Amino acid sequence: MMAGVVESAKPLIDPIGGIGPAVEARRWVLPLLVLSIGVSFSGASFASRWDAGSVVIQQLERVGELQKMTEQELSDKIQTTRRLRLVGGIAKGILGPPAVLLLIALVLELSAWLLGKQTSFSKFFSVASLSLLPVALFHLLFGICALRQFSVTDAQMPYILPSSLAAAFPGVSPVVQRLLSGIDLFNIWSAVLLGLGFSAASGMQRGRAIGLGLGLYAAYVGVFLLGLPGLMGRGA
Repeated sequence: MMAGVVESAKPLIDPIGGIGPAVEARRWVLPLLVLSIGVSFSGASFASRWDAGSVVIQQLERVGELQKMTEQELSDKIQTTRRLRLVGGIAKGILGPPAVLLLIALVLELSAWLLGKQTSFSKFFSVASLSLLPVALFHLLFGICALRQFSVTDAQMPYILPSSLAAAFPGVSPVVQRLLSGIDLFNIWSAVLLGLGFSAASGMQRGRAIGLGLGLYAAYVGVFLLGLPGLMGRGA
């Protein structure tokens, strides 16, 4: 049991030497569990300190309902909104990570097929799980930092645990802000681990595999941080 825990965690401190044995041993359960706990913890921690009052008041003012509500009704609505945010944060940790791992594993399987590298899907699922260990670490640290705050808003979220260049340049345009948010320490760390894991699973040369991991992450940034928000009109 302890050997499995050590082998699952080793890619965090020894990426080159630790990822191969963990992939071969199909160590995906513990990293997935840690990721789910981390995401749920960070979501619940943020929700517990979230300033729901300002959000609810702004919404009610926008629809002209604020003056019609009693103080008790307003208080109840704020509490309900905060509880919904708390439940949503926990549910995100339970439902989100398995779906994300499956999607990453499918992308790796497709990449291997395109590159003529054959290996089992279980290895790629293990690679996906192990590669997100830095993301799990981020969420655990974020949750701790959030709990140390008295009150937080959605706008303050990127600054609770600043890990990307977006936190260093708050005054830039929305497009540049989204681009800078993609230059994130933990996400790039995960992309490198993804490449090393792909190398261990498929036999691809390590440098090329790391390039593949970073390329896949760059594609994610281009589509989900720049492309889709741009199509939806979120800033220019």
